[in-house]
Amino acid sequence: MIIHKDGHFVLNTKNTTYAFYINATGQPEHLYYGKMITLGDDLAGIEALKEQWAFAPGNTIVYDNDHKQYSPENVCFEMSSYGHGDIREPFIEVVHADGSMSCDFVYDTFLIKHGKTPLKTLPSSYSRGEFGSFDEESIDADEKEGNVTELTIILKDRSYDLELKMRYCVYEECDVITRDAVLTNCSKDEIRVDRLLSLQLDMHDSDYKLTTFHGSWAREMDKAERMIACGKYEGGSFTGTSSNRNNPLMLLAEKNATEKTGRVYGFNLIYSGNHFEAVEVTPYGKTRILNGIQPKGFSYILMPDEELEAPEAVMSYSSDGYNGLSQNMHAFIRKHVVRGYWKDKIRPVLLNSWEASYFDINEAKLLKLAKAAAKVGVELFVMDDGWFGERNDDLRSLGDWTPNKKKLPNGVKGLCDKVNELGLDFGIWVEPEMVNVDSNLYRAHPDWCLAIPDKPHSEGRNQRILDLCRKEVQDYIIEAMSDVFGSANIAYVKWDMNRIITDYYSESLPAKRQGEVAHRYVLGLYRVLDELTKRFPKILFEGCSSGGNRFDLGMLCYFPQIWGSDNTDAICRAQIQNGYTYGYPQETIGSHVSACPNHQTLRETPLETRFAVAAFGSLGYECNLCDMKKEELEEIATQIELYKTIRQFTQYGSFYRGRSFDDGNFCEWTIVSKDKFRAVGMIVQKLVTPNQPYGYYMAQGLDPEFRYHFSNRFKKHNIKEFGDLVNTVSPVHIKQDSLLHNAIAKVIKMDGEKEDFTVYGDALMEAGIKLKPAFAGTGYDERVRFFPDFGARLYFMEKTD
Repeated sequence: MIIHKDGHFVLNTKNTTYAFYINATGQPEHLYYGKMITLGDDLAGIEALKEQWAFAPGNTIVYDNDHKQYSPENVCFEMSSYGHGDIREPFIEVVHADGSMSCDFVYDTFLIKHGKTPLKTLPSSYSRGEFGSFDEESIDADEKEGNVTELTIILKDRSYDLELKMRYCVYEECDVITRDAVLTNCSKDEIRVDRLLSLQLDMHDSDYKLTTFHGSWAREMDKAERMIACGKYEGGSFTGTSSNRNNPLMLLAEKNATEKTGRVYGFNLIYSGNHFEAVEVTPYGKTRILNGIQPKGFSYILMPDEELEAPEAVMSYSSDGYNGLSQNMHAFIRKHVVRGYWKDKIRPVLLNSWEASYFDINEAKLLKLAKAAAKVGVELFVMDDGWFGERNDDLRSLGDWTPNKKKLPNGVKGLCDKVNELGLDFGIWVEPEMVNVDSNLYRAHPDWCLAIPDKPHSEGRNQRILDLCRKEVQDYIIEAMSDVFGSANIAYVKWDMNRIITDYYSESLPAKRQGEVAHRYVLGLYRVLDELTKRFPKILFEGCSSGGNRFDLGMLCYFPQIWGSDNTDAICRAQIQNGYTYGYPQETIGSHVSACPNHQTLRETPLETRFAVAAFGSLGYECNLCDMKKEELEEIATQIELYKTIRQFTQYGSFYRGRSFDDGNFCEWTIVSKDKFRAVGMIVQKLVTPNQPYGYYMAQGLDPEFRYHFSNRFKKHNIKEFGDLVNTVSPVHIKQDSLLHNAIAKVIKMDGEKEDFTVYGDALMEAGIKLKPAFAGTGYDERVRFFPDFGARLYFMEKTD
């Protein structure tokens, strides 16, 4: 809901209030953002929110001689620029035709409407509630609008003929407000835009705890926390992507906030390129928050009558801690970001060929693997890299998207048809934005790469990046991928991007426009993705960029899920996925069970643990089923059978974090169905603590008045896992891994523990379940929990009558 009266604007969601007004000098001045407050229908209470002024602080600049009581450096604005006294990090930077860099935007008018205005050049959220089809014409106008309202504030520069539109979109049910900006050059001269951000939030207090998410390849979403009591924090990316180094997600919370309690603000950006975040605390104890396109390396020439759009920023607030904030973000992404055929649809269990075969593939090998996949209940078989051109390694053939007839004598269709005959859907891997120098495409079009002519070029993974600033390159990718996707009954596409951008340069642009390359690349990518997802609306696209190097809301507008990390080690993945869930719903995270020793860490983890962690995302397998033991295949079949009974709510239920590896030795998650009738919990342990048998599980998100049946997944354990201890009960000595040992292990299994309680939801959440004691070296039977290093447990809760 948006309320306006006499230059005062109040934006209310279900649980929050955002307020600002047009002050005496014509600037939008921020008043409040937080828990919903009552201001009255006539907004009479809003006067008390206005900061009072008498004299400007010493050694500051006043805006003009008619308003000497305050300095712009000490005012909470909705947007800012250099010039006229505000020396903090700006929202916008422009170099005018006369060389001046000062801006002076003041209020002109406003517009309020129902529904959401889409951006013209960038993906953005949408307001059609439960709808997400690409078939726009099939959606009624009322359905498109949903329960969403939009406010546009129009500002004009007093000295230069520029117009700035700031849009606020209010998603009431999700407790989310989005912001974007559009700058229009209304003058007769060209200008250079060096910065146009998406969001600015100035708050009157400080001493907040800032949470950001950093990492690298195989170490995505490592949570970092710091107090921001003074000075400035800057984060962002300069990789050409949203990057694994610094995800655009950012949280700001009061010092003592927890997963369950405290004031927490969340910010994100619907953009897949270089991004920027800043949190600045002024000498006067106020906090400025900014996000948008990375200003470093960015400049954009705006000709007369042209406009430049900033990406849409997302902000949310919760007074119920980090989990409350995450619930807001998850709901918003599910309802207003992810779209198309696969929105709200159950994601299939897949098997990907990569870690089973790498580049060494052919039709016979792949069919053998697919047959094994069908036997254990897999639904989708994915052929990864190595199927095209002369692609026997990563040195050649990117860009040559024709099947290698030695590997696939019957082409992609021949293999696809045979996989379909096994009862499996078929998927394929592509990396369309890249090219190898050793490829037919590069030999034909060397100028189609991002590279500085006649200068040394630095490569990553032996490949170069196609220049998506160029329409002819975009068109090539669209048609080449259309040929591939249309060549067979392809149900799934893994879209990869395995290097970052350096040496930003496009031969298609003049020298003065080279600062536009990074942004134009992203715009070109979005055009490609928009066209392909419309041509092939029923394909399930999964984004990938060396794992999580482009895991962002922009990509989720086209791809309903993204590969979270190339690291499939269960312990690492628990940490990585825990980080993602602060801002992204679990079904958007591609997560696979892989072989051990793990290919990224060489760590051995139990198969049960690998499944438990992967089941809390979009489950897949990435291992050579043909080489697995019978017992392992039986276990995988049992896992998949179980997963299919719970995935309706584990994929789309409410996700809650409990304990995490950030705090200690355990990672604890709960997913609850929408009706709260069912829930699944998980605990993962890093290392055993000697002689510490006590353990517990604490649920979250249940209905406190419901009675639940609480149980675990009963298992029998291989006697070999107890090592030489078998000789403490055996009448004859058993040598480890001997024929006798292996024979006994086939027929004798150790019963695992059983948990079986009927308990109310409030008890599960407040007191928790006291679990069977873990093995502590003094005895083992069915009353003891076998819980070794890297062990995991799944727990099930179901409402009883």
